[in-house]
Amino acid sequence: MIPERVSWTSLAGRIGMAAVAGCALAGALRLAGVRRVVVEGHSMAPTLLPGDRLLVVPARRLSVGDLVAVHDPRDTRRLLIKRVAALHGATLEVRGDNPDASTDSRAFGNLSALLVVGRAVRRYAPPHRRGPVP
Repeated sequence: MIPERVSWTSLAGRIGMAAVAGCALAGALRLAGVRRVVVEGHSMAPTLLPGDRLLVVPARRLSVGDLVAVHDPRDTRRLLIKRVAALHGATLEVRGDNPDASTDSRAFGNLSALLVVGRAVRRYAPPHRRGPVP
């Protein structure tokens, strides 16, 4: 069997098509409200570790146990990843999985549901930790 020869122009065209498709996918995800978040601290260890990269999708309905990205009530420019511990109507109680390293509802009280950015659904990096968020 003789291998198929690929010309440079054909290869460049395929790479260009892949780049366009990647940009289109990124744009569609952004329009859908999907955000990328990088974990920086140890408050969610061992579930999440510093350097984990997560996809966060807008949450229509939350459940106890969900991992959520919320605006820090002390500095709304900052995002926190926490687990929903309890729901109280329009507010929620959030906790870190590692209580010794977590600043959460025990420190700042229940959060308004308006501070919720979305639910963490997938870890996309590092490669050896890829997969759904538990």
